[in-house]
Order: sequence, then structure tokens, then C-alpha cells
Amino acid sequence: MISRAAFCAALAACGLSFVQGIVSAAPGDAVYASPGQLVSANGTRLNMYCMGSGSPTVVFDSGWEDWAPAWAVVQPRVAQFTRACAYDRAGAGFSDPGPMPRTSVRIAGELHSALHNAGISGPYILVGHAFGADNVRAFADLYMPEVAGLVLVEGDVDDFEPADMQQDDHRGNASYIAQLRACRDAVARRKPLPMLPSRPGRPPRTCAQQFFRGLPEAAWSPALNAKLLQIAQTKVALYDAYISEMEQMPWDETYLKQHRRSFGSLPIIAISTGNHGVGSIATPRAPTLQHLRYEYEVALAQSRWVQLSSNGRQIFATNSSEYVTFDEPDVVVDAIRSLRDAAPARR
Repeated sequence: MISRAAFCAALAACGLSFVQGIVSAAPGDAVYASPGQLVSANGTRLNMYCMGSGSPTVVFDSGWEDWAPAWAVVQPRVAQFTRACAYDRAGAGFSDPGPMPRTSVRIAGELHSALHNAGISGPYILVGHAFGADNVRAFADLYMPEVAGLVLVEGDVDDFEPADMQQDDHRGNASYIAQLRACRDAVARRKPLPMLPSRPGRPPRTCAQQFFRGLPEAAWSPALNAKLLQIAQTKVALYDAYISEMEQMPWDETYLKQHRRSFGSLPIIAISTGNHGVGSIATPRAPTLQHLRYEYEVALAQSRWVQLSSNGRQIFATNSSEYVTFDEPDVVVDAIRSLRDAAPARR
């Protein structure tokens, strides 16, 4: 089977390499090029960006190897109709390093603490992309009375997928952690950074360019791309955090399995693409039986989330890579708006 690590590597390889020719960068994305509000949270400080006003507050959690700028297109649109908060997990972006190990339960606890310390009370609409879906699901389990709904954007599904896919993910993760650790050690020692695998006809890239779906990102301004690359080239805590997050994924899966329960009428929306782990629709994966089975099982597993609620539904973004937030942001915004509109009736 195709492992999560293999897909992470493919995702990085599919990253866009030029900012020239941008049709339009995310307007106002420079806000993510400097710290927002640093908030104390269970032994660390989390960097938060909040925009707009209204209730319920929408809280965004990013995918693995991503942080707040992943929401640069979606967050300002959501802020037009309610308060919207994105943040950097501990160690990432402008956040301080956090206590180890980096489990989804710890991440959820830190986020909950930061929201309360920042004076941002519930109810919350939690929006998680990829690995971020694990974190918001853990948050919902721990703090259900404060949750107004979940939007899971092409979320990781390891605790719902077949056993052979889970096992292959775990094997692949171990290999990918070794590669990430080599990059981390080079950053710590201020040595030349290892190179990513070469791509025919495209410029060479160092391992610092593996974050998000590849740096620079064509959807962002040159200023934001430059700052993100600087962080990836210099911040050791960034690598420590993501290494630990991947190491703890089997533990997270076990926790989510053991705490799986009915959400009652709490609304859940799962957004699926059929391109899990594919960073760009311009470079789709070859339609092998192995890959087709992988995508089928992921979409099927994502459908099982909505069955945990009497008010759940699955939406397919048919013209999108895993990064729906860039390719079809209106799908994400409309899903959030629908939960916002339903929230007053639930209260």
C-alpha cells in the first residue's frame, strides 16, 4: 500500500516551484509573515491570528508540516461573517516550542488553553485539514460542550482505514522521520541542507522547501514565501515538533479509536477530494490499481466520520488536490457558513 510518508514525499515533490506568473496572491497574506498574538498555553506560547467578529468562533488547525498560512485564502473570507482564528502549533511558525511528546491530545489541550487565555470562548466550529483533523477530533472528544461543529477537510483517516494500510503508513513514517531528522540536524548545525529528490526540468530544492505543498507557494506573495522559507531554514523547533507529531501518530490513532463515540446531533462535514496526499491537480498520480484502492479507502473512511452524527454529511470537491483551501476555497467557506447558520438554532 501507499504510505502516509510516501504521500508526504509525493506532496512535497508536487509543490509549485515558481512565484512568477502568479495570477493573484492571497490578498493581505502578509499578516502571516509576522507574529500575531502570542498566547500562553500549557507550558508554551501559541501564535494566533484572529479576524472578524461574531459567534461561533471558527478555529483552524493545519495539516502536518503546515501552519497558519495554509488558511490564508479561506480565513479572511470566513472573517467576513464570523470570528475566525488560525494558529501555529507549538514549535511551528512563530509559536514557541512545546512539551513533548506532540500528541493530538496535547495539541488539543494547548489550543483549548490558548483560546481561553486569549478570551475567546466557545462555542467553536473546528476546521481541521489533513493531520489537523486528528487534532480537532481530539479537541471535540475532550471539550464537546464547547464545540458547535466540525469541518474535516481531506482529513487523515488512519484510525478508520484498513489494517494493512495502517501498517504500511507506520512503516513509511519511520523512513520519512529519518529524512526529516537529517534536515533538522543540518539546520541545527548550520550545515548545507540536504536536497529533495530531483524533478525533470525543474529547479533543485533543499529540504527546507518541503513544507506545505512546497515552497515557494504560487498562491502566496513573495514576501510571505520568503519569511516561511527563512523559518524552515533556521528554526530547529519546527523540525522537532513535526518529527514528534509523526512519531506519535500511532498513539493518536489508538486514542481516537478508544474514544470514538456518537456526536449526537453535533454537525460534522467531511470534505473529500479523491486526491488524498496529492499536492497539485496539475500533477495527478498515475491511476494504478494500488492508488485507486488507496483513494477509495480514504474516501470511504472519511464517510465514517459523518456516521458518528445524526447531522453529518460528506462533500466532494471534484476539482481539487488535497489542498482544497487553495484549489476550491469556496467549498470550505460554504461548509463553514452552513454550520455558522445552523449554530443559533442548536443553541
